[in-house]
Amino acid sequence: MDYTTLIKPLVKSKKYREGLGLPETIEEKYEMLAAGEYNVNLKFTHPVSGKKLVLRINQGSQMHLEKQIEYEANTLKLLENSGRTPKLYYVDGSKRYLDSGILVMEYLPGVALDYTKDLRKAADILVDIHRQDLPVDNGLIRTGTGFSFVLDECEEMFRHYTRSSYLDKDIHKRIRHLLDQGWAMSRSGEINFDGMYRCLINTELNSTNFLIGEDGKNYLIDWEKAVYGFPAQDIGHFLAPTSTFWKTDIILTKKEIDNFITRYLERAENYFDTQGIREAIRAFIKINCLRGLTWCAMAYVQYKEADKEIMNKSTREKLSQYLEDGFIRGIEALFNEGELEDI
Repeated sequence: MDYTTLIKPLVKSKKYREGLGLPETIEEKYEMLAAGEYNVNLKFTHPVSGKKLVLRINQGSQMHLEKQIEYEANTLKLLENSGRTPKLYYVDGSKRYLDSGILVMEYLPGVALDYTKDLRKAADILVDIHRQDLPVDNGLIRTGTGFSFVLDECEEMFRHYTRSSYLDKDIHKRIRHLLDQGWAMSRSGEINFDGMYRCLINTELNSTNFLIGEDGKNYLIDWEKAVYGFPAQDIGHFLAPTSTFWKTDIILTKKEIDNFITRYLERAENYFDTQGIREAIRAFIKINCLRGLTWCAMAYVQYKEADKEIMNKSTREKLSQYLEDGFIRGIEALFNEGELEDI
């Protein structure tokens, strides 16, 4: 799909041009930047200010929100003082000029995070995100106490797989057993969440959502699924093998995980109460493995059925690897033995 043509009614509109302070005559040039599962990003340079900007076109909501683009825009406003996120310049969820909600934000330079050398930078970014003061009425979805919020999401995604004609009985049985183990962890109450610090969390900390800059300025982008929850959920997602393996084929070692958690907590304790977070992170690593597996099972079906407007080639190629025996065996070892096998 040629999005540069699709956006013409929008970029020609008086509302858009006045909202961004653009000249009446279109002088800026829009170019494709990146396409994800639920959003398309185009870049352009403001002809008056010279600032590089991103036009983000929303294609759907993972959280089933009617006002998805407004939700993401609100998150960017809440994080504006962190110095770690793009500045918001414009939002329009009316779908008057496109069938999709859009926002315009600052373009930030940088490359994807490298797990072999950027872990300390990632820890510092996450502390700066998690320490942000939020208003009581912040407009964020609030997670429940414990793991049920994530597990409910897992069950919803897994149903797409269980009801499909592409179901593999062995894979289904093994993921179902892992989910049951996750629910048993949730019911056990082994992690005490009472009084544990809450904050704005990203929930999708893949390496490509980090931007590492040459000038020492590092950022975190893609805020479509932010919620108000426990920082341990964010850290657990970041460190989980289902996350690190996604774009890089890397599984972090126990030592790398321990060092990251220590770095994060050493900085975080200067800003908020970190009691219980270390233990909660280790539990959330397991729970987020379930989230990764069930998402892949759902997406595997969607790609097989070509039921997505954005067909990402790298995603299609990766999905089957997550559902192979070796990878699932590694997650089973994490639950049963507490250690990861080579995957």
